[in-house]
Amino acid sequence: MMVSSDRLFNRQRTVHQILGGGLVADVILWRRKDLTVRILVVTLAAWVVFEISGYTLLSLFSSVFLLLFTILFLWAKSAAILNRPPPPLPHLYLSEELVNEAATIIRSHVNNVLLVSQDIAHGRDSKMFITAALGLLATSILGSLTDLLTLGYISLVIVLTIPALYEKFEDRIETFATSWYRKMRHLLVGLDMKVHKWILEMKKLQ
Repeated sequence: MMVSSDRLFNRQRTVHQILGGGLVADVILWRRKDLTVRILVVTLAAWVVFEISGYTLLSLFSSVFLLLFTILFLWAKSAAILNRPPPPLPHLYLSEELVNEAATIIRSHVNNVLLVSQDIAHGRDSKMFITAALGLLATSILGSLTDLLTLGYISLVIVLTIPALYEKFEDRIETFATSWYRKMRHLLVGLDMKVHKWILEMKKLQ
């Protein structure tokens, strides 16, 4: 599927390709509706349970692990006394290869974030600055209005709705977004020229 080059940020790939083109992309874009609906229902139920019970994520995990360890401990002790087999537990072990692979993936993503941050800090990428600024502003507003758990659920709902809606109404959104982006870019260029002119004037006065 060919995509027009006259897209926001000169995007050449489809939304599905940008999201990886695999199972995650299918779930986000509602191409696996049954799985997407299940995720939304389960997370909604978990959010309701947290809100009603007053549990925090840390306290819930601690309580669950305490109960699990108690059951396994008593099971193992009673099995030893009654000459029964111990609890059927898998061998809990992280291989060096798995840890190195995870560390490599994390390092790659962190380096990409640091590289983008450096470009923004040095004023090299106006488009990424606008994207990052809007994202941080939205996160700040949401964070001031709600708690971390609710923010996480809202973020999941956004991830499972916005890309799908964007793919469905892509042409209309691209037309509006491209027009808005060009106006913002023009505004930033004008602001940059004014700042540069102000700096030159200040140097002349010194």
